[in-house]
Amino acid sequence: MNPHEVNTVRALLSEPQQAVIIPHKNPDGDAIGSCLGLYHFLRKLGHDAKVVAPNDYPKFLKWMPGNNDVIIFDKQTELAQGLLDKAALVFTLDFNDLGRVGPHMETALKQLKVPMVMIDHHQAPSDYAKVTYSDTGMSSTCEMVYRFIEAVGSTEIIDADIANCLYAGIVTDTGSFKFPSTSSDTHRIAADLIDKGAQNSDIHSNIFDTNTPARLHLLGCALKNMVIKAEVSTAYITLSQAELDQYQYKKGDTEGFVNYGLTLEGIKFAVIFIENKEEGIIKISFRSTGEFSVNDFARTYFNGGGHKNAAGGRSERSMEDTVAYFESLLEKHKKDLNP
Repeated sequence: MNPHEVNTVRALLSEPQQAVIIPHKNPDGDAIGSCLGLYHFLRKLGHDAKVVAPNDYPKFLKWMPGNNDVIIFDKQTELAQGLLDKAALVFTLDFNDLGRVGPHMETALKQLKVPMVMIDHHQAPSDYAKVTYSDTGMSSTCEMVYRFIEAVGSTEIIDADIANCLYAGIVTDTGSFKFPSTSSDTHRIAADLIDKGAQNSDIHSNIFDTNTPARLHLLGCALKNMVIKAEVSTAYITLSQAELDQYQYKKGDTEGFVNYGLTLEGIKFAVIFIENKEEGIIKISFRSTGEFSVNDFARTYFNGGGHKNAAGGRSERSMEDTVAYFESLLEKHKKDLNP
């Protein structure tokens, strides 16, 4: 954060405020961890802070301290709207465009006349916030919240609750510290969070060791469906709604499936296509290694975006047509994938 941003935030927090903290729709570990970490920090400063999530999130994230206080907008709409109406300050975390919260909550946010503070590490932020703390070089929004606390307060305020939430987001968004965005500073922050009470082994177990038989069977189905295009260094997976139903899919069950493609020797581009009949879309996750930007690919062709090596998108075509279109694009980008 630059000095002007720090001074602005300090002024906004100079007196106790009613603050609402918001993650993106379908929040992941970094979104929930950063929101709950900030929630505990603001409450320690004497602010009346609440977390309002657009919709529900996976069970493997619900162990975090403060989880029981999270309000779900699409289930508790009247309560959530009341909190937004009373808010004097709104924080938006792990997203940089109000469209990422879904149409109904987006409408509610656009009607507010209070200052907003964005904390996010995705590319091309919108200009809706009074303070935009954006840094695409950061490993995670949780790492940014740590820096935020350092800038406007003091890391001495961080207790075990804050530390557990922030560590959880860092470990998920760095792929357990293996993604290129993991820096030496990331490790130093993680070490400090452990010193302040983050239970790193328990956190890893709570997030990654909670498989059900149904999820593992769904993973088996996904791997069986994998198509390998070695000539363009690409592997992709498809999962139909029928297959999701067959294996009793629950929110979060497909988390991490897309990364299996990148474990294959010679594969630089991995994709998963997941049918959602209820929304009438194919949800797409993109991952890459090296210089191939899946952020650019998703933005150009699939109404999405994200990071250079991790992004998401969507298609309103059928699964068959979406995959056919995708394969046509691979030929177009053959030189990019095999420089």
